Amino acid sequence: MRSGFVGLGRMGLNMRDRLSEKGYRAIGFDPQSAASDVPSLEALVASLAGPRTVWVMVPASAATHSVIVRLAEILEPGDLVVDGGNSRCTDDHVHADFLAERGIKYVDCGVSGGIWGRHEGYALMAGGAHADIARLMPIFDALRPDRDRRDSFVHAGPTGAGHYAKMVHNGIEYGLMQAYAEGYELLTAEDSITDVNAVLRAWSNGTVVRSWLLNLLVNAVTDDPGLTAITGYTEDSGEGRWTVEEAIAHSVPAPVISAARFASRQTTSPTMKAVAALRNQFGGHTAQKAAMNGTTPQ
Repeated sequence: MRSGFVGLGRMGLNMRDRLSEKGYRAIGFDPQSAASDVPSLEALVASLAGPRTVWVMVPASAATHSVIVRLAEILEPGDLVVDGGNSRCTDDHVHADFLAERGIKYVDCGVSGGIWGRHEGYALMAGGAHADIARLMPIFDALRPDRDRRDSFVHAGPTGAGHYAKMVHNGIEYGLMQAYAEGYELLTAEDSITDVNAVLRAWSNGTVVRSWLLNLLVNAVTDDPGLTAITGYTEDSGEGRWTVEEAIAHSVPAPVISAARFASRQTTSPTMKAVAALRNQFGGHTAQKAAMNGTTPQ
C-alpha cells in the first residue's frame, strides 16, 4: 500500500518514516527538504496508484490551502486528501467542499506526538465520512501506538471534528504547561529550595501531578539548569487563540486556557522559559536562544 506525504518537517518526515517501517510505502515531497523522494507534487501523484491517498503536513492556513488547490488540479475522482496539520476546523469545510466538486474525498486529522511519535506512535483525531475513515484505518493503525486503538485514535465526527478535537487538546496542553511552568518559577523564587530539579523529579512517580510533560520539564532543567540558555518567547501557532474563541462562542468558561494563551510573550519570565523548554522537548519547537551578555534578543 502506497501513500503520499506533502511536507517533511518535524512531524511529516517522522510520520513518513514510521509508515515505511511498518511496511506501508510512503512517498514524501517537500521542496525544502533533502529527504524528498520526488522532485515535484506532480511526480508524487504520478508515483501513486489510484485511488490515491495524499497526506498533507504543512503549516496551517495559506500554505495548506495552496497545496490543496494544487492537488485538486492533478488528483482524480476517488482520490483522498488528508489534512494532518493544525488547520482550523472552519477551513476543513471549505477544503472538503472544494475537493468534493472534483470528486476528491477529504479527511481532517489532528495529530499529536511531536518528535517522539516516530518511535512512540501518534495520537490521531479524525473527522470525515465513515467510509473514508475505514479506508484510512491501515495507515492510522500504523501511525498510532501498538496498544488499544481507543487509547490513541478517535473518529471524532464529520468534517472538521478532527481538527476541533486537536484544537481543544492543544488548548489543554497550553494550560498544563503553564501550570508546571508557574510551579517551576515559584520553586526557583524560594531560597529554601536548594535543588529545583530534584524537587521536580521527586514528583515524577507516586504523585497526582506525575505526567510525561513533567518528565520532559525535568529533562529540560537537567540539560540547562536555570534555563539560562533560552528566552521565554514562543511562536503563536493559532490553536490556543482559536480555543479561546470557541469557548466564547459556546459560553464555556476557560480561564486557565485563556490565561495560558496570553502569557506567551513574556520573554524573560522563568515561567515562560519553562514553557518554551517544554515545547522544544516534546515538539522540537525552536527555543529562542538568550544572548551571551544576558540581554534578550530582539
